[in-house]
Amino acid sequence: MSPQPQAAVGAPLSRVDGRLKVTGKARYAAEFDVDGAVHAVIVDASIGRGRITGIDTGAAEAQPGVLRVIHHGNAPKLPYRDNAGSNNPPGRRLRVFQDDRVRFHGQPVAVVVATTLEAAQHGASLVKVEYDAEQPSTDLHEAERDKPTNYARGDAEAGLRGAPVRLDLTYQLARNHHNPMEPHATIARWDGDKLTVWDKTQWVMGTHDELAAVFDLPADSVRVINPFVGGGFGSGLRCWPHSVVAALAARETKCPVKLVLSRRQMYFGVGFRPSYEYRLRLGSDRRGRLTAAIHDIDAETSSYETFTEAVMGAGQMLYSMPNVSQAYRTVPLDVNTPIWMRGPGFASASFVIESAMDELAHRLGVDPIELRRRNEPNEDESSNLPFSTRRLRECYTVGAREFGWQRRNPRPRSRRDGDWLIGLGMAAGVYDPGRYPAQARARLDADGTAVVEAATSDMGPGTYTSQTQVAADALGLTMRTVTFRLGDSLYPPTSPHGGSATMASVGTAVHDACTQVRQQAIKLAVEDRESPLYGVKADDVVVRGGRLHVQGNPTRGETYRTLLARNDRTHLEAGGSYTGPPSPERHSYHAYNATFAEVAVDATLGLVRVRRMLGVYDAGRIISPKLADSQAIGGIVGGIGTALLEHTATDHRDGRIVNANLADYLVPVNADVPDVRAIYLDGEDNDGNALGVKGLGEVVQVGVAAAIGNAVFNATGRRVRELPITAEALL
Repeated sequence: MSPQPQAAVGAPLSRVDGRLKVTGKARYAAEFDVDGAVHAVIVDASIGRGRITGIDTGAAEAQPGVLRVIHHGNAPKLPYRDNAGSNNPPGRRLRVFQDDRVRFHGQPVAVVVATTLEAAQHGASLVKVEYDAEQPSTDLHEAERDKPTNYARGDAEAGLRGAPVRLDLTYQLARNHHNPMEPHATIARWDGDKLTVWDKTQWVMGTHDELAAVFDLPADSVRVINPFVGGGFGSGLRCWPHSVVAALAARETKCPVKLVLSRRQMYFGVGFRPSYEYRLRLGSDRRGRLTAAIHDIDAETSSYETFTEAVMGAGQMLYSMPNVSQAYRTVPLDVNTPIWMRGPGFASASFVIESAMDELAHRLGVDPIELRRRNEPNEDESSNLPFSTRRLRECYTVGAREFGWQRRNPRPRSRRDGDWLIGLGMAAGVYDPGRYPAQARARLDADGTAVVEAATSDMGPGTYTSQTQVAADALGLTMRTVTFRLGDSLYPPTSPHGGSATMASVGTAVHDACTQVRQQAIKLAVEDRESPLYGVKADDVVVRGGRLHVQGNPTRGETYRTLLARNDRTHLEAGGSYTGPPSPERHSYHAYNATFAEVAVDATLGLVRVRRMLGVYDAGRIISPKLADSQAIGGIVGGIGTALLEHTATDHRDGRIVNANLADYLVPVNADVPDVRAIYLDGEDNDGNALGVKGLGEVVQVGVAAAIGNAVFNATGRRVRELPITAEALL
């Protein structure tokens, strides 16, 4: 078969939805104009644990504009069917207004519905709730642990005892919150027994299925619409209680209801990256060849659900060693349930593992890159599978050359720039990109334009653009003649928009659907006696710019428009799919990076400034270089936040989050962001999907915090094993 020309894929194109966004015409969940919509404001629990003993709603209900106050005392019982296909963790998900229990500070205990937002806010402030309060458990270090999840190969204890060089290190990682620009919001409307929801979500099908389960509705009675997401980072990967509250309030008031979480409510209304205590004991010979590692991992979860993430993966396969032992324990606390956050599991583990590797390199007097090279595995030792691609050595070489690693002095505190101590650090990164079943639909119309649809989302990586690129090349059309539609549960179902899965999963389904349509057109042409392509082998026909022609002979052919008109066809249509990874797996499929950082630390004040960063990525085929750069910059900026700024402060007396606002919960701003550069190794990874992609959205944040921490050590000689790295820790 002749290769189909690739004009869009690989080109640094601007976002197709960019004009809508910069002109304010892109509509987000709370911005839809739904006739007759009223407003809802949630009343949050002011205790961290206990029972509600009374609710006085009289003052609120007496206010002009207030329609209803709904709480556990007057709310109807909801079915809450099991929803096995959702992202709900094991346990019993929070059932809003179904009992008098308070499980965490900020839990919804009532909702006020009013004709205006101001009336709803004022009404919510007037609701008086009385409690029988209990002492909440919110301290990771003092609570009882669950039974561990274990992994082992070899004899790690014996390997560690026999190792000439041993490290015993404990790291503390603070909780992080996603803090996307767009707050979570839901508009819910009932039309008889059919529910339509405009919702901020990264998985329209997940929200669809959860609402159907909660209200015991048939699948075709729920529709979820979500064309734009103003950032997510993982916070929208499940349906949260506020969406159920909005739907419940709409049903009870018989009005469409708009509910928008405040910035404060975002800290307990949706999930977060859990805090960790992570002890790593590492053994090696005197040349730095690793012999054993023992990982003891404690992570917070809620008391009512057990959230886990892939924090064990990197420790099992990133480096070669015969003896590995891991124990991963969740710690139930009186908090709301965590959720995945960019680079989930791998980003947290990488800070520990890559910081320890840097400590080992310093102990041995070996260059950190050389130490990593000495421990490169030949295969994935956790699965005994060959790597689909693993080009970490090349990432190291390119990164060291481009970053000027040879200028690094291994002796800490050896470089100064006035009052600033200068240091260089690096870290390796790995991520297991998601590959989930997905479907898409493509239609080529008689005018030569195409529409492609899939129920995926776009929280910022550029799904509209990258999927249009894939579709345009597969159909042989220009970008401007292809429209990609997403964010509607009426479209073909797809997997969650997260875990670096969208391009591999949805992109492959889009490619399949568009390829089928192109092949339908080619078949129609070569079997049509009036076509210039009659009798040509189908495999010898390609399409470029909407014109079918013989490969190598562009003059012999015709356009889609001419072909369909002559055959009285209004359109050609096909459904495409991606079934997921091979079963059983043939390869270990991961994306990799080497991240480099230069920092300056004020020798007197301990202030850290990141001066420049470089990421080198083995991420398969890059569909859109401009979008890839946006992902890399965003991931590195997020890693700077984790390394130096982000930290949730909890008052353990009542479970209140003290800094639940963007004034006190610090995130990187423009002044914190240095010169950032990204390099992508050329190549494809065709093991898992037809596009040869691996996914880029997560791996770009993995290793960033460790690279910065290692640079801080090189600058100061002070090893900080607690995130974020603060000035106090460096004084």
